[in-house]
Amino acid sequence: MLAGDKYLMVRETLLLAFFTEPTSGPARRMESLLAHLARKERGRLRVTRVDVGEKPNVALRLNVDTVPTLLLIKDNRVVGRLEGRVSAPRIERLLEQHLEASEEVAA
Repeated sequence: MLAGDKYLMVRETLLLAFFTEPTSGPARRMESLLAHLARKERGRLRVTRVDVGEKPNVALRLNVDTVPTLLLIKDNRVVGRLEGRVSAPRIERLLEQHLEASEEVAA
């Protein structure tokens, strides 16, 4: 549970938390991919950026020790995780089942 991290708590949509830091080249290379994904899935997915230098307590509590890391959060629980630089197809596979489940609940 993500109690205490109000900006990571989400209702009604999925949250993809992108753990990064300014000096990470792989994370910088993923930023445009995640911006595109946020536009494409607007209304179904929210993407938020978490700078581990500014929020080390959040990274520590969620066991984030690799940058970049993506955590998929649903109902205030981590339901998926990808570490390191990852491709769009890998992110889409992570999201696919959870986005479909969200659509079924909404219907």
